[in-house]
Order: sequence, then C-alpha cells, then structure tokens
Amino acid sequence: MAKIKAIHAREILDSRGTPTIETTVWSDDDHGAVSSVPSGASTGRFEALELRDGDPTRFDGQGVLKAVDNINNIISKYVVGQDPTKQNGIDQILLNIDGTASKSKLGGNAILSVSQAVCELGALVSNLQTYEYLAEKYALARPTSKHLPTPIFNLINGGKHGAGNLDFQEFHLIPSSQVDFKKALQIGDEVYQSLKKVLINKKAVHSVGDEGGFAPNLFNNVDALELLIEAVNNTPYKLNADCFLGLDIAANSFYKNGKYQIKDRQEPYSAEEFIKYLVDLKKQYNLLSIEDPFDQDAWQHWVNLYLEMGQETMIVGDDLLVTDKTRLQKAIELHACNAVLVKPNQIGTISETVQVVKLAKKNNFSVVVSHRSGDTDEDFIADFAVGIGADYAKFGAPNRMERVAKYNRLSFIEEYLAAAGK
Repeated sequence: MAKIKAIHAREILDSRGTPTIETTVWSDDDHGAVSSVPSGASTGRFEALELRDGDPTRFDGQGVLKAVDNINNIISKYVVGQDPTKQNGIDQILLNIDGTASKSKLGGNAILSVSQAVCELGALVSNLQTYEYLAEKYALARPTSKHLPTPIFNLINGGKHGAGNLDFQEFHLIPSSQVDFKKALQIGDEVYQSLKKVLINKKAVHSVGDEGGFAPNLFNNVDALELLIEAVNNTPYKLNADCFLGLDIAANSFYKNGKYQIKDRQEPYSAEEFIKYLVDLKKQYNLLSIEDPFDQDAWQHWVNLYLEMGQETMIVGDDLLVTDKTRLQKAIELHACNAVLVKPNQIGTISETVQVVKLAKKNNFSVVVSHRSGDTDEDFIADFAVGIGADYAKFGAPNRMERVAKYNRLSFIEEYLAAAGK
C-alpha cells in the first residue's frame, strides 16, 4: 500500500496572469502528481473562499503565498503518511484542519490543490487513468467512447468574461448529443472559425475574451445570438439538428434593486417581465439551456421560470448552487432548476464535489462539469467529467491552450476507450 511521502506547493500564474497554486504530491513508490487550481471572475457569494495575500506590493494583492505556506507548513504535516487512495478520508482531514464553513482558514484554493493532487496520485498508484480511477471509486459512470460528456462551447464572451459591452456572460454552441465527441469537437471548432469570418466581414471586433470566445462590439445581447446563427448557417451544419444554442445569463451582474437591467431595453425588467423575456427568447432561438437566469438569492424567480419552461429547457444553476449539496437539495425541493454546474473549486474538495454529483444524478438533474475563466493548462477536469459521468463539459471556446488542453484530453480519452473496446 502506497503512502504519501512528500508534498510541495508553489505560486504560479493562471490564464489571466493572476497567481494561483500548483501542488505536487509524491508517494513512497516513486509516483508523483501535479495539480493546479483555477479561479473564477464571476463568482457566487456562497463559494469557498480563495485565500489571497492582500499585499499591494505583490500582484496587486492577488498573491497566494499564504495559501502556499498553509500547504507546505500545515497541511503537509497531516497528509504525509496517508494512503493516497483514501480520498474521502484525506479530504475530511483537510476540512477538519480548516474548520470553517467557507474554508477561509486554509483557503479553498489551498484545500482543492491538495485534494485534486491526491486524487491524481491515487490514480497513479492504482495504475489507472484518472477517469478510470474515479469511475471505479465512485461507481457513478461506465465510461465508453460512445458516452462522453457533450461539449458546451462558449463562442461569444460577454459580461465579466468579455469587453463589457454584452450583459449576458456566455453565448453557447452545443453540438447534438447524438454525435460522438470527435464530431462534436469538429462542429464546435468549425462554427468558431466561421464566426471569426463573420465578424471580420462585418468589420466587428474579433479579439477574444477570458474563455477563448470572441468579445465583439455589439449593441445588444440578441445581436450575439444572430451572429451565432449566421456562423452556423455558413457551415454544413443545421441549427436545432446538428447543434443548438444556449446562454449563461449570469444575472447577478445586472440585478439591482429587485430588477434586471440589460441593454436590450431602456427600462429595467421586473422579475415577471424578465421571465416573459426569457420565455420569448427561448421560443425564438430554441435555446437548449439557460444558465443563471436570475440572481443567486431570487429563489422564487427561478421557481417561476421552471414552471414556464423547465420541462423542455435545461435550467442550469451555477451561482445559485455553487456546487453545494445543501443549496442543491433546496433547489430540488423547490423545483428551481433541473441542471447543476459543477466546479470543484466552488466547494473545495473532490469528495464534496462527488457528493453533489451523486445527489444531482439521484434526482435526475443534468450534470455540467465546468472550467473557470481563470484557468491553467491542467486537464484534470476533463478526466473528472468522464469519471463521474457528466452529461456536459463546459470548457470554453476551442481556443487558448488552457481551454484546448481539456478538449484534447477528452479526445484522447475517446480514442483510448475505443481502442480498449476493441
């Protein structure tokens, strides 16, 4: 039985040039696993706390040396000597050391960095691919080359991910779940390249945002949907057959004084008016999914929208649920949504994330595993999505290496599983 013999963390930079943590864990049988954690720009109020130094002389206060020190000088004392395959036990040790609901003592970023590294080391000492290890350990999925998560491509970046001229945060292209992953990746990339040509032809800005999607200078949110339709129409693919549209509204960012203010109308929308607006938008563009359509505390708004379209549309809770089991249970009881966005760094440990996935699956919620806007070239999240049997994987546009690394990993897993099947 392998034991953890050493652990070391250091400060690195994420895709936005902001400090984050990389942790390496070694076993006594000469295996080593490296894990780096992402950071979000649009964060829910109930997420685990990212511990930042607050030192204005370094990285504008965004350094993570305190969190790194917590790993090297506190967590290491409890983790060294543990069996890396005992994920739940090690995660519980981390939670006990921290002792806070928000993980503010050690930092959610420090805790996840160790939890994720331990998971990857557990797979190595078990001589398994990480997705295989997760599938065996938690029995949530039987990965095959024909049943991989369907990618959700964020082709236009707005809100906090873009240039500030679009209210909605993400405009999605979602390939049909009837095609295999390689074909889905091809569809996403070809529509992405088509969209670039459309923007150039219109002499619109075609620089990219945090998640690799374009951040064009448009007048309103509907313009972005029209551009996506034009981009699809310039490819061999058929909208609402080969691929579909979706939105991440991220309504927290424009919810003020009980109303929703967007550029598409001069006057702010009341909750009832915004529900009607979204219902009309869904009908007009046949939206497959709508993420975070309302504020994270506006539970009744969510319930009312679910009554309107929950039987035919994926209503995804991100800031509402923050990968938290208690909040997910409330959403289940209220019928507030029917899909959960899963981000391990929102809750802080792999085992807590798996508990959320188990609860979602038990209640027939769709599971969407997601990256963060400030990410790294780490591809663990791709293995995690496959290993826990996610329905969808949202890793950004097929651009910027920290996004593409995750799609390429899914592509490798598909080929690997196909070969194993033969």
